[in-house]
Amino acid sequence: MDLTSPWLPPSEDDSRTQPSSPGGRSAMRCVRLLLSCTTAAELLGTVLAEGPGWITGEGSALYLLDPAGMLRLTASHGLPDWAHERYSTVDPAGDLPAAMALRLRRPYLLTPEHTSVDYPNRNAGMGTGMVAVITLPMIVDERPVGVLALALAHRGTVPRRDLDVLETIGDACAHRLSHLLDHADARRPQGPAPAPEDSGRPAGLAHPMLSLAVRAAGHGAFERDLVTGESYWDAEAFRITGQPAAPDGAAPELDRIVHPEDLPDVQAAVAEALATGGRYRIAYRVLRGGGRAASIEETGEVMLDVHGRPVRIAGLFADREHGRRPGRERPEEPAGAPAGPGSPTAPAGAAPDTARRDAPATARTALLLALTRALSRAVTVRDVTTTVTDVARPAFGAASIVLDLVDEGRLLPVSHTVYGGPRRTELTRLADLSEGVMQHALTRSAPLFSEPGAARGQRGPLTPAAWAVLPLIASGRQVGSCLITFATERAFSREDRTLYSAFAGILAQSLERARLYDTHHHRATELQRAMLPRTLPRLPGIASAARYLPSTEGMQIGGDWYDLLRLPDGRIGLVIGDVQGHNAEATAVMGQLRSGLRAYATDGHDPAATLARTSRLLAELDTDLFATCLYLTLDPADGALTAARAGHPPPVRVADARAVELDVPGGPPLGVDPGQPYPLTVGRLAVGETLLAYTDGLVEDREEDYDESVQRMLGGLELWARRTGPDRIGAAPALERLADLLTLNVTERRSRPDDVALLLLHRTSPLP
Repeated sequence: MDLTSPWLPPSEDDSRTQPSSPGGRSAMRCVRLLLSCTTAAELLGTVLAEGPGWITGEGSALYLLDPAGMLRLTASHGLPDWAHERYSTVDPAGDLPAAMALRLRRPYLLTPEHTSVDYPNRNAGMGTGMVAVITLPMIVDERPVGVLALALAHRGTVPRRDLDVLETIGDACAHRLSHLLDHADARRPQGPAPAPEDSGRPAGLAHPMLSLAVRAAGHGAFERDLVTGESYWDAEAFRITGQPAAPDGAAPELDRIVHPEDLPDVQAAVAEALATGGRYRIAYRVLRGGGRAASIEETGEVMLDVHGRPVRIAGLFADREHGRRPGRERPEEPAGAPAGPGSPTAPAGAAPDTARRDAPATARTALLLALTRALSRAVTVRDVTTTVTDVARPAFGAASIVLDLVDEGRLLPVSHTVYGGPRRTELTRLADLSEGVMQHALTRSAPLFSEPGAARGQRGPLTPAAWAVLPLIASGRQVGSCLITFATERAFSREDRTLYSAFAGILAQSLERARLYDTHHHRATELQRAMLPRTLPRLPGIASAARYLPSTEGMQIGGDWYDLLRLPDGRIGLVIGDVQGHNAEATAVMGQLRSGLRAYATDGHDPAATLARTSRLLAELDTDLFATCLYLTLDPADGALTAARAGHPPPVRVADARAVELDVPGGPPLGVDPGQPYPLTVGRLAVGETLLAYTDGLVEDREEDYDESVQRMLGGLELWARRTGPDRIGAAPALERLADLLTLNVTERRSRPDDVALLLLHRTSPLP
């Protein structure tokens, strides 16, 4: 396929970006898995989770062509709100990358140089300048299906073989989507199809999960989008449950079809499945016309995104009476009939009368236990709100959940952890609307519930049909308030009110524990930051910038540090180090090493002697920890460099749009062998050249080989030098932007198990 375009420079050095396969990931395995996917979202998730590690995931999207010939955003990952709003629909005749790829019928690549200024556009938001974006046309037998857009971690040139891998992945997605679209068309009822704007889903793939029902004769298929809250059934699902079919396939609310005695049990099973993901099976009764109940079995699977959050449920309904021998059919039960010993709500071995009394209470207890287990795994406040959104909201059948926390006597909203798009704006407005009633419930220390029909006729566009406001109180302290809204009216029975009140207590305890954790983590981070320089000294002939990022895993604090010293003879000292471990001891040792090394350096010792003395100091301390360190000196007058390294990553020099690691022979980490001397390296930093010193947390990634990560960083430094180096925008702003770009690429990772420190120096002019 012809890849020649003004956006794609020829590859000069394919050795820089070798594809990696961390954790068994490979292009061939990805293609095999793609051919078994059943939704557009699952296809995109598989590409991100199983494809080569250099597909970053952030800013990726999948577009499908609708009957009007427009590209509609069907699945995405990591797209900001403004991108959803601006690019939810793309005109193939336009000049956006997705349109260009489809019109040219070939991959369309935006190199990192162009993502920094040209994509999406200057007004909408600048790119990082450190990633590439490729759009792959999905075409089968000359018929266009859509476009796949992926963000790549390539910092420089994208090798040709990586493009071949991407084309193969795009072709696999195209063929799988074409199959799903054809199959959905074959099963769609005759008659006019709903317009895309009416259904809220791309035409031609309105019910992609319905292909699951093909091999299960007499079974009904369903799909539930946990991001939007929309649910869809096929015609057989409506028949099995005895519900009137909706023109657009929209499913009725769960509480409207499930037998009231079985509803808590169904909610508990859903909560457990949402918390763990994977397959589940549950049997329950549904209410049919004429007040009759019928027993059905639901088998489904909870699908997770690349971050492990549930995004979709799909599966089958089966009539439990289907297939019985003639003459042995069991008649439908009246709606008021009790759950029998073999029903999902009856305890094993219970007598019928006991089952009738205890089944609803047992099921509600199971729901509370499922929610408690899910919340017990939440560590931070963000984890708690995510659990509420991902597990509690779908389990309750709620439209939305808003949390406010007490802060200095006031109720302040916390993150609603919605997946983005228009619902985030809707929730923000809903939170503003409900502020008064949430404060009132907290003041009364009693939950408030809406009454059916009480506000009918006075309801505004955001007023929910039904709602519950729960005060959150833990250990006698007011923690916050929780608003749960529902899309349809409902009456809250005494048992329902008891259930929600119990949930409020569990949620309050979880939030109180999470806030305590967040407070300790914040204090630990502040302690770490307090032991680092508040500001870097202003040095003649030198521009500098530094960054520090704490770890995002656990409550541990690290031992990374940096320093920029004025030495007595006019030279400059650059120090960066990393103490082993992530705890208070590592931070304390770091403080001692920083003070000791500063004292040895200001006494006039060269870097080798300074590291040797610091190593002996660490060995004499009452600790088993060791540390890596890099210390170098720079003479601003002539650029003379002297350096020594103790098990630390070597510094990087950026000169003439090339980034290379300096050859600084190293010795053992500090404290490992206190009698071992360190070699001294001599060099020179010319005017206009930049030096980077960093700790390994900047490049370490669990999903990528360390050496490959270093090479990607070097490519990014070269790109920065070509596009926005000091010669273009000035030394100080250029270094600050580079520091932001380097740390931005770290914060885009799924987790940051290690803290990060970096220090940048640029020689601006010679000194007399």
